[in-house]
Amino acid sequence: MPPKFKRHLNDDDVTGSVKSERRNLLEDDSDEEEDFFLRGPSGPRFGPRNDKIKHVQNQVDEVIDVMQENITKVIERGERLDELQDKSESLSDNATAFSNRSKQLRRQMWWRGCKIKAIMALVAVILLVVIIILIVVKYRS
Repeated sequence: MPPKFKRHLNDDDVTGSVKSERRNLLEDDSDEEEDFFLRGPSGPRFGPRNDKIKHVQNQVDEVIDVMQENITKVIERGERLDELQDKSESLSDNATAFSNRSKQLRRQMWWRGCKIKAIMALVAVILLVVIIILIVVKYRS
């Protein structure tokens, strides 16, 4: 019985084997995956995929543009919020100053009212004293 495998191969056996293997792989009945790896990508099979890649890349570019625009809007919004916060703090300070000034003015007006009432009471007392003195002097005479 002959051995299944040869222990020593010569160059003709190896070269012929490679050529026959390649010929067998490139026959018409071979599948597309084998053809792709042996021949490389072909135009029609690679074209639609390339279009898909371009389409996806265009979508990615659009998303990047939208995100850059959104980031710009967020930065502008932050600047407007900073300005609004500054104005709010200024308004709060002005409101506090107005409140303090109005309290001070209210006290001044209250003291002025008290002074006027005190002066009017003093004048009334003086008039009463004068009238009483006149009446007393008139009855004595």
